[in-house]
Amino acid sequence: MKKKVISLMLVAAMGLSLAACGNKNTDQGAATDTSAKTEQTDASEAAPETADQLDSTTITVFAAASLENALNEVIEKYNESQPNVTVVPSYDSSGTLLAQIEEGAACDVFFSAAQKQMDTLQNDDQLVVDGTRHNVVNNQVVVITYKGSGTAVTGLENLKDAKSIALADGSVPVGKYTRQALVNAGILDAVDDVSTIPTDVVSQALGGVEINECGNVSAVKTQVAEGSNEVGTVYYSDTYGLGDKLEILQVVSYDLTGNVIYPIAQVQNDEADELEQKAALDFVNFVKSDAAKTIFDSYYFDTNVED
Repeated sequence: MKKKVISLMLVAAMGLSLAACGNKNTDQGAATDTSAKTEQTDASEAAPETADQLDSTTITVFAAASLENALNEVIEKYNESQPNVTVVPSYDSSGTLLAQIEEGAACDVFFSAAQKQMDTLQNDDQLVVDGTRHNVVNNQVVVITYKGSGTAVTGLENLKDAKSIALADGSVPVGKYTRQALVNAGILDAVDDVSTIPTDVVSQALGGVEINECGNVSAVKTQVAEGSNEVGTVYYSDTYGLGDKLEILQVVSYDLTGNVIYPIAQVQNDEADELEQKAALDFVNFVKSDAAKTIFDSYYFDTNVED
């Protein structure tokens, strides 16, 4: 597949998550997570597992929106040993990013929030470089509300008591995992592929509650943190640094959602030269390193996963 050249400005623009929300009743400005880290990550004890210093090149990394804070720090740590490699991240829902790669977007590394999208890229599209796919972290779905909301909701079992809900659509991994949890909890009817359950069907199962469908997990987080919606479902890692704005009502068990594994892989990029391809593989290997795991752990990810 011949890759299309995408400008760095367009890549950066993909990270604007709030535009992904489609609630016609909400007029919400973009919100930025400016919370400072309360603890300084100390990854100095773990030596980065990278190759010799590479020459100047640029790689593009498509990563799930829920990885943004942690991966930005991982990139900074990577550049301590590879200062000549410019890593350009693009954050959005895994489904959106997969579609962009399939449509020809130039991408060197894909870091998905679910196995489904990586399976499609590897098995259907055959765009995963052999031997480069690895499971990196696990996560958990949480039900959140904004501080002082006074909500009657305590978790999935009485989600119908919310005045409004921010919910990612089924193509977004957190939306899929939420739907799976609702099926396993007996709230939604079982189907072959829970990601196909429309948002209006979820609303009907919850007694007609108003649902603001969002295009990625960052948009859900923003809508709840700003008080535009009473509750929502995000990942545990998304609540990092937002203790003054968000309250976790329930950490949904893996029994309901299944594991929330994030795989990474190098992507076949026909326009990448040998140096760019080498840097992409080097970055993938660094993301698996102890230095990177220390950072992911500090952002509430679980790095104790089977590769």
